[in-house]
Amino acid sequence: MKDNIRHKLEQLEERFQELAGLMAEPDAASNPDDFRRLSQEYARLEPVMTAFRQYRQQEADLADAREMAADPDPAVREMGAEELAAGESEQTRLEEELLSLMVPRDPHDDSNLFLEIRAGTGGDEAALFAGDLFRMYCRYAETKGWTVEILSESPGEVGGYREIISRVVGSEAYAHLKFESGAHRVQRVPKTESQGRIHTSACTVAVIPEIEVDTSVEINSNDLRVDTFRAAGAGGQHVNKTDSAVRITHLPSGIVVECQDERSQHKNRARALSLLKAKLEAAREQEQRQSESETRRKLVGSGDRSERIRTYNFPQGRVTDHRINLTLHQLDGILEGELDPVLEALMQEDHADRLAEMTG
Repeated sequence: MKDNIRHKLEQLEERFQELAGLMAEPDAASNPDDFRRLSQEYARLEPVMTAFRQYRQQEADLADAREMAADPDPAVREMGAEELAAGESEQTRLEEELLSLMVPRDPHDDSNLFLEIRAGTGGDEAALFAGDLFRMYCRYAETKGWTVEILSESPGEVGGYREIISRVVGSEAYAHLKFESGAHRVQRVPKTESQGRIHTSACTVAVIPEIEVDTSVEINSNDLRVDTFRAAGAGGQHVNKTDSAVRITHLPSGIVVECQDERSQHKNRARALSLLKAKLEAAREQEQRQSESETRRKLVGSGDRSERIRTYNFPQGRVTDHRINLTLHQLDGILEGELDPVLEALMQEDHADRLAEMTG
């Protein structure tokens, strides 16, 4: 094991013991939020520490085996050689497990998220594709037991959406969907195409983690312009009879958010502010990432909306993720929400890249 990795493990061990002490203090549970954070950090470190203890025990066993392998007695030497071979193999396995467990998680992986889908090039066909994508994510959310709340929508003229913004609530929602940000392209014959020609259209998807209430992002009320308006429901349904929809403009950044789902203006304002905080935090983190190493972003992509990440080819029944050169001939299933084959491949690639960064 490399010295820097062992040093990091020893630091984690000190922190693990510190957490145990903090949680055992008599007044530890007096602040539920602090106790929850301590408990979550302890739970994340526990499997790493268990594997580290096993690794060090294996090191001790290997030292004993080496002594046996050097013993004057041939029978003992033979036994020591057998234990040494088996022990070295086990040590390699434990080290690989440890390294995998040490890969830092994205701090937002457990977060809910805001999902934004906008029709791009392609006119009506792009709006229809936006509807297909939203339905795909809703079906996937159903399989995970998540809930999807529509915050605002702008229907397309012939169906689908010019834009739809929703909130996805569920365990590890962001961990699974965070690599969906980017440009999604569709190749198919539109229903309005009389000559049977294949058209290419595109939509942009943005996945933004929801920021907790005690976020470091501070918003000055003087930097906000708040407008209220009457929401327009699709097909005459869910139409607000009062000006309860809210649009908030953050003047310094120019970011505009709106929410028209709730009947209460107060609730819509709270939802819109939550989305605004998430966008500001995402912008801050994006600036930070751009000033750091580009290694991860080369493999999995930056999530920039202008970046083409995936193509859905209907004539060939295939889906291609361009970031990891993954092609699956499972178009129908994927559009029905069977996204795990794609998302798991992206998460594995990201994990391998983080591991390479850590050990490089």
